[in-house]
Amino acid sequence: MTHGLITSVAGPVIKARRDGPITLGEAVRVGHDALLGEVVRLSSTEMTAQVYEDTTGLAPGDMLTGTGAPLSVRLGPHLLGHIFDGLLRPLRHDLAPVSYDVEHMVNPGDRVSAGQKLARVSGPAKDQFILVPAGVAQAEVASIESGSYARDDSVAILRLPDGSEREIALTHTWPVRQPRPVRHRLPADTAMVTGQRILDSLFPVARGGRAAIPGGFGTGKTVLQETLAKWCDADVIVYVGCGERGNEMAEVLHEFPALEDPRTGRPLMERTVIVANTSNMPVAAREASIYTGATVGEYFRDQGFNVALMADSTSRWAEALREVSGRLGELPSESGYPAYLSSRMSEFYERAGRVETLGGGEGSLTIIGAVSPPAGDFSEPVTSHTKRFVRSFWGLDRGRAQARFYPAIHPLQSYSEDAAGLTGWWTAHGNPKWPEQRGRVLDLLEAQAELERMARIVGKDAMPPGQQLTLLCADLVDDAFLRQSAFSEMDRTCSPEKQTAMLSVLMQFFDRATAAVARGADVQAIAELPVYRRVSRMGEEIADGDLDAFVALTAEIDAAIGGLKLEGQDEL
Repeated sequence: MTHGLITSVAGPVIKARRDGPITLGEAVRVGHDALLGEVVRLSSTEMTAQVYEDTTGLAPGDMLTGTGAPLSVRLGPHLLGHIFDGLLRPLRHDLAPVSYDVEHMVNPGDRVSAGQKLARVSGPAKDQFILVPAGVAQAEVASIESGSYARDDSVAILRLPDGSEREIALTHTWPVRQPRPVRHRLPADTAMVTGQRILDSLFPVARGGRAAIPGGFGTGKTVLQETLAKWCDADVIVYVGCGERGNEMAEVLHEFPALEDPRTGRPLMERTVIVANTSNMPVAAREASIYTGATVGEYFRDQGFNVALMADSTSRWAEALREVSGRLGELPSESGYPAYLSSRMSEFYERAGRVETLGGGEGSLTIIGAVSPPAGDFSEPVTSHTKRFVRSFWGLDRGRAQARFYPAIHPLQSYSEDAAGLTGWWTAHGNPKWPEQRGRVLDLLEAQAELERMARIVGKDAMPPGQQLTLLCADLVDDAFLRQSAFSEMDRTCSPEKQTAMLSVLMQFFDRATAAVARGADVQAIAELPVYRRVSRMGEEIADGDLDAFVALTAEIDAAIGGLKLEGQDEL
C-alpha cells in the first residue's frame, strides 16, 4: 500500500510525495478524515490528486494512502428509490439495514458464465437480478439458496475452473470511469417513446440513443427532463443533478418522490435513482457524478432493463472540469475549458447504447443531457462539442418559453439523426407514411419562417392566398401538434397511435384547404370554420384511445371545407 506526504493543497487539488508505486486513476484516502480522492497526474516522485470532499483543514505534512483500486461505487438492489451524492453515498438516512427476498434461478452444479442471472431480488416496483460477474468466463454453481439476505450478504458461491471459489453478494463495486462490457451493440432502430409529440414525431431519439437539451435560463430544461422521466417508456430512470443550483435540485428532490408512476400507480421514485451534486458541493465530485450516473445506468441495463439517464446539466460538469484544470495549471483552450473537454464528453455519451448483454438478453441506456449555454448562445464550446456526440438535438427557445409555449423546442434549431433508422418502427406501429408526414411538417415550418419575414414588410393581407394558407397551416401545426398542455389529462402525454391519428387529421386539413384555395376559397373563411378550432384543440379534447373521434374529425373537415363558397360559385 503506497503512502504519500502532502506538499501542497489548492482547493480540491493536492500534491504529495509518494513512497512507492501508484497508478493513474487510483482512489486514495487523504488526511486524518480519510477523504476520498483520485490520482490525476504522476511524476517520478510526486503525485497529484483531486479530492471529492471539502479539503478545509488539510495542510502540507498530512498523509495520503493509496487504496490499490480505481475510483469505484457500490451497486446493488439498494439503489432504486433512493438519493445519493456524486459518489453514490446516500444523502438521506433512509438506508437502514434491510433484508431482501432472493429467489435462486440456477441450482448447485449448474454451469454459468458472465452476465447470466443467478437469482431474482423482489422489489416493490421492479424485480432485480444478481448476475455472474463480468470477469467470470465459466464457472460452476457450488451453492445457492433462496431466502432473506442483507445487502452485503453472500448469496451464492461459484467454483472457478482453477478450483478456487468466489462468493457472490447482493452488491458489488465497479469503477465509475470504466464502461461495463457487453456482448454486442445493437442497431438504433427502436424509438424511445417520450410522450411529447414534437420529440417522437419530429425529432425522435432511439432507444439507447444520445440526446441534448440546450437552452438558456428559464426555457424549461429541468421541467422537460422531469416530464420525460415520468412519461417515457424506460424501465428505470437515473437522474443526475450535476452542479445545479440548490433550490432547483431541492425542487427535484421534493417532486420526484411525490410523482405517481403512470404505469403502476405507485410512486415514480420506486424505479428512480437520483444522483444529486449541487453547485455548493465539492467541485471535483461534480466532475465524477455523471460517470457515476452512467455506471448506475449500465448496471440496470445489464439486467435487461431499458434505462433513461437525465444529466442536468453537462455545462456545470464542464465548469467543474475547467476549475480543476485551472488548479492543475493546465493550458486553457476556448473559453478557458481544458483541451480535453471534447474527449471527456465523448467518453460520457458513448456509454449510451442498445446492447445484447453478456447474459444474452437485451437492454439499453439512453442518455439525455441538458446544456446551459450562457445567454442561450448555442455556439459556445460545451454546446458545440455536445452536438458532435449526440444524435438528437432539442434546442429550447427563449421566445417560445416566454410565450408559454410548452415544450419550448424550436423546430428549426433542432434535429434528429436517429429519425432515418426509425421508419420501420413507425410502420410497425401503424404509420408507414411517417417519413413523408414528418418531412411535410418540417417543410411547412421552414416556409413559415421565411414568409413571416415577408409578412412583416408587406403585411399578411397583401400576400397571395397560397402563402396566407401556408402561414395558417403552420400556425395550426404549432397549436394543434407541437404545443402540449401538461395540465390536461388527455394531452400531457401522447401515444404513438394518437400522434399518427393527429398527423393524419392535419394532412387531410392541408390537402382539402389547399385544393379549396386553388379553386378560389377565401383563406380567412377557412380560418373561421368551427372545424379549424376543433382541429387546433384535438390534443386536449380527444382521449388517447378514442381513435374513432379522429376519423369523425377527418369527415368533418371534408364536409366543412367542401361546403365553402368559392369566388364565382355557390359552393365547392
